[in-house]
Amino acid sequence: MLLPLLFTLLVPFARPACISSDSLSVTASTGIFTGLLNPTYPTVREFRNVPFAQPPVGDLRWLPPQKLSGSSQHYDATQYPRSCPQFVSRVKSVWSEQIPEWLIFDGGESTSAGLYAYGTSEDCLSLAIWTPADATATSKLPVIVFMTGGGMVTGGVNIPIQIPAQWVSRSQSHIVVTINYRVNIMGFPNAAGLKTQNVGLRDQRAAVEWVQDNIAPFGGDPAAITLWGQSAGSRSTDYYNFAYYQDPIARGFFMQSGTALSSRAGTDFQGTNFTFVARNLGCDFPNNKTAELHCMRQVPVSDIENFVGQYQDDSTTSSPHQAPIAFTPIADEDVVFSNYTARYHAGQVAKVPAIMSNTANEYSSLAPYPLNNLTDGPNPQAVSTGTLNTVCGISNSSLYRNELNVSTYRYVYGGNFSNINPLSWMGAYHASDLAMMFGTYGIRAGALSQLEIESSAAMQDYVLAFIKDPINGPKGVGWMPYDHRDNGGQMALFGADGNAVQQVNGTAVEGVCYGEGSYDSTP
Repeated sequence: MLLPLLFTLLVPFARPACISSDSLSVTASTGIFTGLLNPTYPTVREFRNVPFAQPPVGDLRWLPPQKLSGSSQHYDATQYPRSCPQFVSRVKSVWSEQIPEWLIFDGGESTSAGLYAYGTSEDCLSLAIWTPADATATSKLPVIVFMTGGGMVTGGVNIPIQIPAQWVSRSQSHIVVTINYRVNIMGFPNAAGLKTQNVGLRDQRAAVEWVQDNIAPFGGDPAAITLWGQSAGSRSTDYYNFAYYQDPIARGFFMQSGTALSSRAGTDFQGTNFTFVARNLGCDFPNNKTAELHCMRQVPVSDIENFVGQYQDDSTTSSPHQAPIAFTPIADEDVVFSNYTARYHAGQVAKVPAIMSNTANEYSSLAPYPLNNLTDGPNPQAVSTGTLNTVCGISNSSLYRNELNVSTYRYVYGGNFSNINPLSWMGAYHASDLAMMFGTYGIRAGALSQLEIESSAAMQDYVLAFIKDPINGPKGVGWMPYDHRDNGGQMALFGADGNAVQQVNGTAVEGVCYGEGSYDSTP
């Protein structure tokens, strides 16, 4: 039975169509972009490298993204852009040792661990677009814009598990955009010499604005954009939800394993981490932060990434007594806030529908890698505590949205499929649902079960219903809005108990957040 199943998975729904070379070139306000048909899914057209802002290099390093001017320049968009500067950690993890398809470094793009990734570049502010092959400027298809995870320190467009060609091929009725944004010290420098911080988050807004202005000639509807993120990308989506609540552009949000309430913004308001790095790279100006910043703009990005990455690795492993440094979003009270509960109470959040989701065993892939105990896995209590941090953050966000009467749809992913789960204790780990949403679960060796195929299809169909109509679409597939006030609320559960999808009571999933029962990581 396996061969027919694989054929169903890998061969796109064929439609008789003759795609001319002209359809592979699209004129937007910032240039003419020539893409290609996906080699595996020829009913999908893709534009892999579309700049959405000026390269943040030279004097633009660490500044907010600068808009591109109108242009008729021709761009070859057949190759993926380089990811934004990042470091290849030598700290072993589930990702590096078990599932490298979830990293941008898969496929030989990086140097050896412990060095700056040479497949990256400061000239990285690009996005990629996947459309049905016959989409035209009159198609007006709904659009979903995806922001990668990676803890705000890694990530990018070119991640094998996050290529959406299968989903677009299967639906033929929506467009997927994925984006790069600056990370770690390049995206969140928190430098005292800067007037504006959190430039990585501002990159995300610039990408959404570019999509709004330019997606129509690719076949998209600029009034039908959903913003989607996973992990750090999910937190980013929620940050965006508050920062741009008066002008969200997006008419819906999809937050996959992360919210503003499940993380804390950085507090290095004096820029001490940046100054520490600057001093170690020859930019020692203790009384002149402007000079410090100017000097750091002359330092090669590889030197910056290697120093920061190696120091962070040493803080984690060989020298745990070493004072850690971190470069993540800081509460600037502009795009990141110090009190999200207060902002909920004030109604300062976008009044648009949202999907909020989690996996059943979030922290199994985030806990310290159990190198010497691969059979039993990490400490179960640590996994439970970390998982509940995500689950309860989502739950609290849902309750606040209920109070504001803003529609929220909830799901839990509970699948445990051997081909994407090399260690049984991982369960439905953090980011495992990405393979199901993108339809890339067949990327790894191993037999595919009918349940796996059906679970992926169900997840795609539920989310597609939301993308097409965030108000009424989910109800059409039997997915009702979550409302804790209604006997604990209702959620969709995917891939568990032999069912592709089933409806479950919210209390059974998150009751422990309110002191009701205990959490079960195997729904």
